[in-house]
Amino acid sequence: MVTARTARSLFSVCVASRPWSVWTSVCAGEKWWEARSRQLHGVRTIWDNRKQASAGWGSRHQSTSADWGSKKHAAKRKIKLQTAQLMMDAEMEQQLAPLRASCKEQGDLVRKLKAEGAPEMDIKKEVQELKARKKELEDMILKLSPADTFDRAKMNDLIKRRFFYDNSFAIYGGITGQYDYGPMGCDLVDNLLSEWHKHFVIQERMLKVNCSILTPEPVLKASGHVDKFADYMVKDVKTGECFRLDHLIKQHFEKVMADKKTSAEEKEALSLTLARLDGMTMEEMNDLMRKHDMKSPLTGNNLTDATEFNLMFPISIGPSGNLKGFLRPETAQGIFVNFKRLLEYNQGKLPFACAQVGNAYRNEISPRSGLLRVREFTMAEIEHFCDPDDKSHPKFAQVANTEMVLYSGCAQMDGESAKRMTIGEAVHGSGLSSLGLLSTTAEVGALDRYLKERSYILDHSPSQADLVVWEALRQPPPSDLFHASRWYRHLSSFSEKERLGLPGKKLMLEELTGGRQKGLVANETLGYYMARIQQYLLRIGINPKKLRFRQHLSNEMAHYACDCWDAECLTSYGWIECVGCADRSAYDLQQHTKGSGVKMCVERPLKEAVMVDSLAPQPDKGMIGKTFKKDAKAVQEALAALTIDQAEQMDKALTEQGEYELSGFKITRAMIPSFKREQKKVFVEEIVPSVIEPSFGVGRVFYSLLEHSFRVREDDDKRTFFSLATVVAPIKVSVLPLSNKQEFVPFTTQLADALTEMNLSVKIDDSTGSIGRRYARTDEIGIPLGITVDFDTVNKVPHTVTVRERDSTQQVRMPIEEVPLTIKNLADGKTQWKDVTDKWPIFTSQETTK
Repeated sequence: MVTARTARSLFSVCVASRPWSVWTSVCAGEKWWEARSRQLHGVRTIWDNRKQASAGWGSRHQSTSADWGSKKHAAKRKIKLQTAQLMMDAEMEQQLAPLRASCKEQGDLVRKLKAEGAPEMDIKKEVQELKARKKELEDMILKLSPADTFDRAKMNDLIKRRFFYDNSFAIYGGITGQYDYGPMGCDLVDNLLSEWHKHFVIQERMLKVNCSILTPEPVLKASGHVDKFADYMVKDVKTGECFRLDHLIKQHFEKVMADKKTSAEEKEALSLTLARLDGMTMEEMNDLMRKHDMKSPLTGNNLTDATEFNLMFPISIGPSGNLKGFLRPETAQGIFVNFKRLLEYNQGKLPFACAQVGNAYRNEISPRSGLLRVREFTMAEIEHFCDPDDKSHPKFAQVANTEMVLYSGCAQMDGESAKRMTIGEAVHGSGLSSLGLLSTTAEVGALDRYLKERSYILDHSPSQADLVVWEALRQPPPSDLFHASRWYRHLSSFSEKERLGLPGKKLMLEELTGGRQKGLVANETLGYYMARIQQYLLRIGINPKKLRFRQHLSNEMAHYACDCWDAECLTSYGWIECVGCADRSAYDLQQHTKGSGVKMCVERPLKEAVMVDSLAPQPDKGMIGKTFKKDAKAVQEALAALTIDQAEQMDKALTEQGEYELSGFKITRAMIPSFKREQKKVFVEEIVPSVIEPSFGVGRVFYSLLEHSFRVREDDDKRTFFSLATVVAPIKVSVLPLSNKQEFVPFTTQLADALTEMNLSVKIDDSTGSIGRRYARTDEIGIPLGITVDFDTVNKVPHTVTVRERDSTQQVRMPIEEVPLTIKNLADGKTQWKDVTDKWPIFTSQETTK
């Protein structure tokens, strides 16, 4: 006989061992304990296989993605987490010191090889060794850092039971990598996006678009997705399970290299092959798989030959099927192709930003880890267009003091841990170097921070250095910069003779500050968005101790990117990228200019007019109109957009060949009889804007938030709940009448209506269960506040109710008329719970019970 306790245990083990999709029978109506009992005989095999798969894997060479390709490892019962800010004591740092030194030594070697222009194969080999040393260091950090146990099985049980999300088409067995959001999940995502809209679109005065999901092939050809957005794939010959070939080879080699039986020569050869892996062709990878007799990591079956697999979903647009296209793999391209219209809407001025929220689609070969790698997902992206020669931000001074945990590329190369610093220091450096040229608002703000710790620039008395800085300021600092303003007024009170008589050598400002040096973060605009991203993530409830910004290494970054940082959240799956923030330079607009023939540029006024050579085609407009008809306007625009080099190329082709292809149109000499060469006086220059791109994976932020807010009651480990921040909680308040008697109804209705009028989501639970059980039900779905209508409410005048706070379970009693506004202020973050407990008495028990 299966007891209730045994059934619960079986349920926990099975949920932790299998993905949601296997429980089809449960969704179809079968009793869950019958389904669990029927499948229990496989649990021991699952765990035995799990142990066998990990046997012989050394800590140094174990893959960072050990869950790769296997559904069996999708959930672990208890996960050890490290905190984002590793607070190691001296003894721990002493243990880490040799490993850090080893990483630094290898990092220096990689830098040296790159500087000397060593062969790419040699560099990749040493990078592979660097990664292995970093992995060994990270394993030791995890071992030494304080443990934080997290039961993912319990959380998954709550998510499924209260339908936050579940596998799509679960009653038909489900589809890996596709999920449906339930009522609570939908409302939570909506609230996340609502806060995102307020935080970025409204506060930063951004433009917004909503572009088509169906994308013609030429658009994605120009962006590089058609040619480069592909992986090599192999299949299990019996089950059809798909695997990404480079991941398969890497995991197989790392397992062999970790085996003690493998000789040093074999390890060296495999390490060399791994270093060359990224540059291998599909045929070379296929030969490698056959040579080492690789099998399916799940079943041990043979594998098919490799095929190229583009990660985009191909489609045919229209009934003829002649127009090829794809479901968009990202939302950004819709903004780029509309750049000219957006620039026109913004009156031709830079900088400006445009946002878009929508679904994107990637046909992942082996989606895994729940919501973290799926085929259909929501993105919230921002494209900030700015002058490539001026990436300062007017509001950077407002965020310059924001402290962040930054994991720079150098720190990763040297095996060091992430560092906490202000974004001002990360962009401009610290000390005198942060002052730069004192020509931007942020640099003047840096002066205020610098003078906070001292009275004068170099010492406790004024010197020529103070005079240099004082003269560099074009105007007095703003009054809100107290320290800089005080110092400036003091220097201004000196007579000219007194200033000239100050001690010390007078230097140039650049000599004093080092000029405008590049810090960890490439520019102010990138740094500003990183700080704003952190502010948003903390506001919605991400744990600050489990948040860091990691800089992309040079081999991770796209060739056109200037700098790129990922906001990573620590979860039971490790550090996961939730938001990318990249300086993409002018690459995207340049690519679409080439692909479409339409200039994606901005006119920037010159300080002085200049004379330039020009070569303009002289078209026969009548013939062009007759030949191209409705496309004539597009041809004319393409001709007008030609540069002098393109015009010369066209003239030469028309003379020698008699025709020239322009943006897909065939142009003949009869259409362009001649070209006119002349000198023009120009007052503006054309520039292609740079793009700073914050890109949010909404599903990943959603999942990280669930993990960070999951709680278990200390007095009852079966009572689990989500401690969601009030601003994003799906339902803000519950109304719980203590009895279902008729005299309770008017008070329940009055409260619910008043709260609804304030645009607050309300849940009424008037079921017959005990009040404790109803509190537990509302806690589970993250409702932060609960109003109880009890017998004192009905029997006593003035009518009062109790208001309960979810996390502390504290209750206060207040007049019913005060409740709606109090709840509204709490929901909007204008009032804290402590303010409420300070104002109203803590509730202990009701005085009447009938």
